[in-house]
Amino acid sequence: MAMVARIVIIFLLLMLLLIIVVIIFACKPWRFFSSSRPRLPIKDGDIERPLVSDDANALRNQSDEFQRDDDLEGGPFHSPLPHRLVHKQRHPASSPNVPQDDSLILDVTSDAPEEVAFGQTLKLPPEQLAAIQKHTRLNLEEDRLEDAVQRDILEKRSCLTLEVTSGPSCGAHCSVQSKNPSHLPLTIGRVSPSDLLIMDSEVSGKHALINWNLDKLKWELVDMGSLNGTLLNSRSINHPDTSNRRWGEPFEIADGDIITLGTTSKVVVRISSQAEHQIPFGVGMASDPMALRRGAKKLPMEDVCYYQWPLPGLDKFGLFGICDGHGGDAAAKSASKLFPEIVARILSDSLKRERVLSLHDASDVLREAFSQTEASMNHHYEGCTATLLLVWDDGDENFYAQCANVGDSSCVMNVNGKQINMTIDHKIANSSERLRIEERGEPLKDGETRLYGINLARMLGDKFLKQQDSRFSSEPYISQAVHIDKTSRAFAILASDGLWDVISMKKAIQLVSQVRDRHSSLGENSAEKVANFLLGEARTLRTKDNTSVIFLDFDNIAKYSCKSDS
Repeated sequence: MAMVARIVIIFLLLMLLLIIVVIIFACKPWRFFSSSRPRLPIKDGDIERPLVSDDANALRNQSDEFQRDDDLEGGPFHSPLPHRLVHKQRHPASSPNVPQDDSLILDVTSDAPEEVAFGQTLKLPPEQLAAIQKHTRLNLEEDRLEDAVQRDILEKRSCLTLEVTSGPSCGAHCSVQSKNPSHLPLTIGRVSPSDLLIMDSEVSGKHALINWNLDKLKWELVDMGSLNGTLLNSRSINHPDTSNRRWGEPFEIADGDIITLGTTSKVVVRISSQAEHQIPFGVGMASDPMALRRGAKKLPMEDVCYYQWPLPGLDKFGLFGICDGHGGDAAAKSASKLFPEIVARILSDSLKRERVLSLHDASDVLREAFSQTEASMNHHYEGCTATLLLVWDDGDENFYAQCANVGDSSCVMNVNGKQINMTIDHKIANSSERLRIEERGEPLKDGETRLYGINLARMLGDKFLKQQDSRFSSEPYISQAVHIDKTSRAFAILASDGLWDVISMKKAIQLVSQVRDRHSSLGENSAEKVANFLLGEARTLRTKDNTSVIFLDFDNIAKYSCKSDS
C-alpha cells in the first residue's frame, strides 16, 4: 500500500509540474523584461507640436530625431529607395478630333530631393495645388452641363398625329406622344391591333411603323415588308427585294410629310412640340406597381394612366384617363390608345362639338366613345377598368369637366371646398350593381361577391366572360358636367383602386388641400408633387395593388401641351 501511495503522489506532482509549464508558456512573462530601454514620457510640447512645421530647419531636425529613434528601437523598416508623389497633366492628343479629358496621375519616382525626409507629410507647391483645384472646378462644370443637357432632353417632348386624307379610311386619326414609350411603336396596317387601322385592300395587315429615336430625337418611319410598298413624299422607302417581304431602313419624317400606302391611301404627318404653349391648369401623374409586402418582389404593372391636351384638331378639349387591367395589361394599353383617337374623331363632327359647347354636356360623346372602344377591343381573356375625364374650355377661361367610368378606378373633384364624386364603383358587392343585375332577372346569391372569379360587373374587354354571362356589362356611368369658374379653387383626383383601397375620397381631399397649400409657391411642380404625395401615402399604408394617380389643379399653370409648330 505504501508503494502505491508513493506512485500516486509522484504522478500528481508530475501533473502539477506540467500544468505550471503550460501556464508559463501561455502567459510568456519574459516579454515584460525584453525592453532594452525605458520608454520616454510624452511631453506637453510634443502633443502641441504640429505634424508638419512651416520651418524647413525644424523639419530637418524633426526628421533626424525620428531617424535616431528608429535606430534606437531597432528600425524595423527602412526604405531602400526614397519615394515621392508626382502630379502630372495628360498631354492632349495630337489629333484635334479625338478629345482627351484631363486626368490626375500619381506616379512613384525615385528622385526624391534631399531635403524631404522619410515619414514627412508632403506639401504640394502652390502652382500644382492651383492646377488640381482648377481641374476639380472643370469636372464640376462638366457634370452640371451634362445634367442640364439631360434635363433638356427630358423636357423635349414631341407629339405625332397621323390623319388619313384619302382612300377608304379617309378621316381616321391616330396620335401618340414621345414621352409615352409604352404606346410605341405606332403601327399602321389593315388588321387589328394596328394603331392606325386602314381598311384598304392594298394595305398589308402589318404595313409600317413609326417610332421615336431617342438618340436623334426624331420620328422614324419603317416599312414592315408590305406587299404594295410605302412612299414617303413620293419616294419609295420599302426594301428593294419585295419578294421576301424584308423590312426597310428607317427614314426620318417631319411635319407636313405625306405617307402613301399602296396607291390610294394617303396619310398626313403632323408633328407637334410641347415647348411653346401651356396647359391652362396643373397636371401631375404618378404610378407604382407596389409590392405584396415590404421587401417582396414588385407586382406586375397593369395600370395605364394617360392624358392628352389638346386633342388632335381640338384646341378646347383634353382627355385624362386611367385603365386598370386584369389578366394582363394588354386590354388597358389598347383602351388607353383608343380613347383619345375615338373621342377626337367624334368631336371632329362640328354638330356634335357645338352641341357639347352649347349645352355644356358631353354625355352622348362619352357614351359613344365607350361603345366604339369596346367594339374595337378584341381581348377575350383580358379586361380593364376605364375612367375617362373630358375637360373643355368654354372660351372665356372657364372649364367644364365630365367623367365616365366602368370598374372601380374612381374620380373625385373638389370645387370651392365641395366634394363631388364623379364615378360609381361597379363592384359586384355594390348595392347599385346588385340591383341592376337583379332587374335583369338573374339575381345574385346572398354573400356572392364575384362572378367567374372577378369582383367587377362592368369592364372593357373580357369578351369570353361576356359571352358566357350577360350580367357583365361595358355600359359606363356618366357624371354631370362640373363648371369650373376661373375664380374657383378646384382640383380633381383620378386614381386606380390601389389608392382608394387604403385612402377614402374625403381623406384624399384633406391631404391634397394641405399639400397643395404647402407647395403652391413651386408653380409647375406643385401638381406633380401632390400626385407623388398621394402615391407615397398609399405606399406607407401598404396598399396591395398597382396604384396610379392623376392630379389636376385648376389653380395653377403646370405642364406643356402639344401645339403644332408654325
